[in-house]
Amino acid sequence: MKNMKSSTKINFATYLGVVAAYIVITLLISNGVLGRKAAALLVPACCYVVMAVSLNLTVGILGELSLGHAGFMSVGAFAGIIAAMSLVEAVPFEPLRLGIAMVVGAVCAGIAGIIVGVPVLRLRGDYLAIVTLAFGEIIKDLINCLIVGHDSKGLHIIFNFKGLKTVDDLGLLDGGTVIIKGAQGATGTVTIASFTAGVILILITLFIVLNLVHSRSGRAIMAIRDNRIAAESVGINITKYKLMGFVTSAALAGAAGALYGLNYSSLQATKFNFNTSILVLVFVVLGGLGNIWGSIIAAVVLYVLPEALRSVADLRMLVYAIVLILVMLATNSPKLKGLLAKVIPHKKGDEVNE
Repeated sequence: MKNMKSSTKINFATYLGVVAAYIVITLLISNGVLGRKAAALLVPACCYVVMAVSLNLTVGILGELSLGHAGFMSVGAFAGIIAAMSLVEAVPFEPLRLGIAMVVGAVCAGIAGIIVGVPVLRLRGDYLAIVTLAFGEIIKDLINCLIVGHDSKGLHIIFNFKGLKTVDDLGLLDGGTVIIKGAQGATGTVTIASFTAGVILILITLFIVLNLVHSRSGRAIMAIRDNRIAAESVGINITKYKLMGFVTSAALAGAAGALYGLNYSSLQATKFNFNTSILVLVFVVLGGLGNIWGSIIAAVVLYVLPEALRSVADLRMLVYAIVLILVMLATNSPKLKGLLAKVIPHKKGDEVNE
């Protein structure tokens, strides 16, 4: 009972911290302290925070290495764009349309997570990482072959595997809209993403992940991570709980992808390549496996840092790499860990440092 109260307080502090950051940033924007360039980074930063927290569910809490998280993000991004662009006339209220698009993105990515997870989660270690990496590349190639349009008759979808078809083959009626143009990606998208929606998505993600971690299912997932044989010996359904964590992570990545896609008027599948998956994995590792607060801070700092270093031109990636090395050395220092343990609230026996 005492542990439950402690975890509730820590969860509340996490939500409160996100809301406080939102209020401060909103005030800075309204007072003109943050310029347009800085404000433009807010929505992508929110998306990457959700990506980092959701991947931490798979890597840190479930204990499985996934290198295809950008694939789920791409599924959500293009599914969300299709949903939003198709509902422009039916749902003119933009926040509602954005919400529907994020739900559609989450559902589609969740379905992709089930399709991939059922066979893949039987593998472990390097084998799982290689297969999820292949999934991400397959999704990218499939989207490059996808041509989608919408008119009064509904959606028109064709796959251009041989490279012989064009948007004219969709057979759209007058007034129809081409949403995805194969390798050109989604162009002419109405940008409806907002920083407020991003913060709401972060809060929803934290609510889902933190409540899952502290639930009976979360304890079963962590038991599988710590000792698969012992967990199986006491009757824990390994496949069920691994799939639960993996699909939840994929669905949250899909919602982040939908928000990300609707923040840009033009988006190509090449954006969600292997480098994006590695970038999100860096956020998770640098923030600490299983550490939700660490994922949030690492995602924000490491996404904003390269943009802040643009003034040093060619040296910015060198500085970025040096900062990464120094932070990794610092976070593995026993003295710093002891100091952080005093500053950051942490209940005894807990597996996850919120």
